[in-house]
Amino acid sequence: MDWLKIAAAVFLVAMFFMILPSAKRMVKESPKGSASDWMGFIIPIVAIVLFVILLIALV
Repeated sequence: MDWLKIAAAVFLVAMFFMILPSAKRMVKESPKGSASDWMGFIIPIVAIVLFVILLIALV
C-alpha cells in the first residue's frame, strides 16, 4: 500500500467521525412516516419490480 491509499483511508475515517454527530441528530429529529407515506413508497417499488420481472420473462 502506498502513502496515497493510506492518506485516503485516514481521510475517509476522519470524515465518517465528523459526519456521525450530524447524522445522529438528523435521524432523531426527522419526521416519522405515516401509512400513506409508506404506501406512496411501496406502490412504485412494486410496479418497478413487476416491470423488471416482465422484461426478464420476455427475454
